Amino acid sequence: MSFWLDLKEQIKNEVGELEISYPPNPKLGHLSLAVFALAKKQKKNPNELAQKIAETIKNNAKLKTLIAEVTLAGPYINLQLNQAALTDSLLKEIKIDKDKYGRDEKLDPKTVMIEFSNVNTHKEYHVGHLRNLLYGRSLNNILAASGENTIPVSYINDFGIHVAKTLWGYLKFHQDKKLTGYTLGKIYAESAQKLESQPEYKEEVAEIMKGIESRQGEAYNLWQKTRELSLNYFQAIYNDLGVKFTNTFFESAVIAAGLELVEELKNKKILIKSDGAIIANLEKYNLGVLPIIRSDGTALYPVADLALAKWKFDHYNLFESIYVVDSRQSLYFKQLFKILELSGYEAKMTHLPYEFVTLPSGMMSSRSGNVITYDELLDIAQEKATLETKSRHQNWSAKKIAKTARAIALSIIKFELIKVSANKTIVFDINEALRFDGYTATYLQYTQARANKLIKKAPGRIFPVRNLGQKLTLDKEIELITALAKYPETIQKAALEYDPSIIAHYLFELSQKINDYYQSVPVLKAESKLRKARIELFKASRQTLINGLELLGIKTIKEI
Repeated sequence: MSFWLDLKEQIKNEVGELEISYPPNPKLGHLSLAVFALAKKQKKNPNELAQKIAETIKNNAKLKTLIAEVTLAGPYINLQLNQAALTDSLLKEIKIDKDKYGRDEKLDPKTVMIEFSNVNTHKEYHVGHLRNLLYGRSLNNILAASGENTIPVSYINDFGIHVAKTLWGYLKFHQDKKLTGYTLGKIYAESAQKLESQPEYKEEVAEIMKGIESRQGEAYNLWQKTRELSLNYFQAIYNDLGVKFTNTFFESAVIAAGLELVEELKNKKILIKSDGAIIANLEKYNLGVLPIIRSDGTALYPVADLALAKWKFDHYNLFESIYVVDSRQSLYFKQLFKILELSGYEAKMTHLPYEFVTLPSGMMSSRSGNVITYDELLDIAQEKATLETKSRHQNWSAKKIAKTARAIALSIIKFELIKVSANKTIVFDINEALRFDGYTATYLQYTQARANKLIKKAPGRIFPVRNLGQKLTLDKEIELITALAKYPETIQKAALEYDPSIIAHYLFELSQKINDYYQSVPVLKAESKLRKARIELFKASRQTLINGLELLGIKTIKEI
């Protein structure tokens, strides 16, 4: 456990559960303890209880070596830490742990399955899908860093009516076109629009769907071929973004088991027949009615979802099963979880909703074709990054410029879709996303690249420096060290709140402090021992920045 978290744990063990916050002015103290809640619970005067707790902390032998000063401000207890001890312990910890700094290794980790990137084959992969993918991957990384045993999985809808619409459009209008995963998405968008205005063609689509469901004949063979193209298209995107899944599930593979499960749930009276259809009547739980199978016998989404959930619980000892799916499905998941609960599954089930990604012109829709696809977004981002890189490095080779520009483009895409909390809509403005200053990936990349360059410039070999805390005493050094110390608890907070944007915001504030320190404090021109101490601080700062970016799935760039 880190110095910072260890100290907070010791305080908790000594004086009990208190609200721990940070004074607005660091000179007031590193930590502030509020006793309101405890005083109310114990029915005591808050000021008197604060005084008693302050004395307890002052008299604790172990805490006395870590805390330099304890002051009272009414019901608040402000703690000024032993800065030298904090600095020495922290920089040593980061130097030893390297890329593991901030990570927790729990003795009894919980097994958590995270399902994300639940896309449809035969559709375009657009910026809305990217929000899901990058949110899910970052959350998986953060929960793993907080000490849990995570299992990232994907569930792909490869068997719905959207497939039949795409194949209908291809057979009707585009048999001369070379098929790829990307062009299939374009055909789907066109077909969906045609079918909206020409509903007489829906019977033809229904016939194609029947052919696919029969798993034989021309339609089924075409489904197999085009499905493979879509999956290859998705995999190329995952490769670009560095996303890996432990397992990928498909609707086509679980639908049969789902139909069997429906019969079981009917026998248990969890599902019932109603006007020829099969439903879950959940009105007594204030969850309405969930259709399961249509009156014509065709299966709806819950059939496969129930089967997959059962498979997960039966094959893994899950503490929690997380679903990253947009906010439109919030009621649906409450209904699904209630059915599973009634079926006897007691594991924790969590739906993590997120809001939409829109364009300045309005909502995006695969059906209307009003989207920015991943391919288009990457091309635009890479073009912009190439121009910016060329203007800054006219002596670089074309190969180096192209490689750096692609890395910058991928960083920008990832960060823009993670830095906003899931409960907020993202208005994706490509021009804003590609800015090279402010709250952007490029600013963070520039910060760590600048630190890297400074470290390389340092003359001679950097030997370990003892008593760093006695040398790094400037206000800006103390601010930066305190920020580095907060990194492990930032991971814990992001994991607890399922919110990767907490990490993004922390990294931005850390970068601001690193750059401010760089501008204000001489490093290379300082005397030998002080220079070495400040270089160690830069090394620790860069390592922490790299670690945080890794949690967001962003690889650092050595030169930018």
